[in-house]
Amino acid sequence: MRWPPPADWPMADVSRRVESRPHRWHVQEQGDGPTILLLHGAGGATQSWRNLFPLLAQDHHVIAVDLPGQGHTRAGTRGRHGVAATAQDLANLCRQEGWTPDLIVGHSAGAPIALQMVRDGMRPALGIVGINAALETFKGAAGLFFPLMAKTMAAIPLTARLFAATTTEARVKRLLDGTGSHIDARGVSLYQRLASDTEHVDGTLEMMAQWTLEDLSRDLPLIDTPVLLLTGDDDRAVPPATSAAAAARLPQGRHLSLGPLGHLAHEEDAASVARIIDQHIRA
Repeated sequence: MRWPPPADWPMADVSRRVESRPHRWHVQEQGDGPTILLLHGAGGATQSWRNLFPLLAQDHHVIAVDLPGQGHTRAGTRGRHGVAATAQDLANLCRQEGWTPDLIVGHSAGAPIALQMVRDGMRPALGIVGINAALETFKGAAGLFFPLMAKTMAAIPLTARLFAATTTEARVKRLLDGTGSHIDARGVSLYQRLASDTEHVDGTLEMMAQWTLEDLSRDLPLIDTPVLLLTGDDDRAVPPATSAAAAARLPQGRHLSLGPLGHLAHEEDAASVARIIDQHIRA
C-alpha cells in the first residue's frame, strides 16, 4: 500500500516507517508502561487493532506492526514470509528499535509467529496471548492442495492484480461472514481497501504459500512461558479445539473462551479482550 498511510487510517497519527533489513516496516507506537507487541493475522494489518490499540495504550506501551508485504510494510524479498523467517525479522526489528516486549499478542497467524519468536530465544516476561490462534496445519488432501494452490497463485504476477481489481464490498462481506464475525461498516471498508491493493494481496499470498507449522508444532512442549489462548465460540476459520489442544501441550498453556464471537473477536468486542489482557498482566 502507498506510503504514508492516509489520514483516516486507524492510528495513522502514530505511524512511522522503519528500515530494518530486509523490509521497510510500518510501525505504530504509543503509550507508556509494560510493552505489548501486537501481531495481526494473514490478510489483515494494523487496522485490525483499531479498537483494541487505544484501550491498551492507556496504560501500556503498545507497538503494532504490519507483517512483511501486508498493509503498509514493504517486503524486501519474496522469500521471507513464512513463520520462522518472519519471527527472525521481527526479532531483529525489536533489537534495532530497542524494544523488549513484555507481552506479545497475536491474532490468528500472528500467534504462531509470536510462539516462534519465543522458541528462538525472546523472553517476554508476561508471555503470549493468542486470539483464535492458527496453530494447526491443513490435514489430508487439503494439507497438500492448499499450499500448492497458494504457491501457484503467488507465482503468477497477475493473480494479485486480478483479485485486487475485482474486489467488491459484497465479496469482502462474504469473506468476513466466513470468519463467523460481525464487524461494523468501517471495519468492512478497511478490509475492502486492503483487499483492493495489489501489493497487500501479493504479500498475503506469499505468506500462505510459505506457511508451515510442523517444526513449531513439534516444539510446543519446549515453549515454557505463560501462553493464554483465547477463542471465539463462533470462529469458522480456526476451530476453538485447535487452541484447546495446543494449550494442553504447552507447559504454561491456558485456554479461555470469549463466548459467542467469531475469528475477529478482538474487533467485535475489544473491551472484553482488553480486560482479559489486563487481568493476565496483573496476574
